[in-house]
This record gives sequence, structure tokens and C-alpha cells, in this order.
Amino acid sequence: MITIRIRYFAVLRDRRGLQEEHYHTQCSTVEQLVNELIAKYRLGLPSALIRVAINSEFVEPNVQLEDGMEIVLIPPVAGG
Repeated sequence: MITIRIRYFAVLRDRRGLQEEHYHTQCSTVEQLVNELIAKYRLGLPSALIRVAINSEFVEPNVQLEDGMEIVLIPPVAGG
């Protein structure tokens, strides 16, 4: 099991009710983690719409998770 720091933005923050948390998981990839969080917290967006950054850089869904990473979840945003 690994521990990562997750930061939620915009609608994901509102739906989760937290801006950030330390999270324990057995997931090995970003995609697995995002799907786990969507199901567990009923985030209401498909994983394909959520952008993920690790340590301030956007990553692909197949990136391997490591203990201590900072994961940022960013939903689609609209400007105006």
C-alpha cells in the first residue's frame, strides 16, 4: 500500500468536500486511482475528462504511482 497526497480542484473539490488529503491505496497506475476515487466518492465525471498532474506535470493514465507522490485532479473547466 502506498500513501499519496491528492489535491482536488473546482467541481471535484466541491464534490469531494476537501481541497486535499493524504490517501492510502493499492492502485498501481493513475488510471486505477482515478477510477477508484470516482467510485468511492461519487465524483460524477468519467475518468477520461479528469486531467491528472503529478508533481506539477500532466501525465498519462498509465503512469505508475509511487509512495509520496502529489497527485492533482483537474476537471474540465470553461472560461468566460
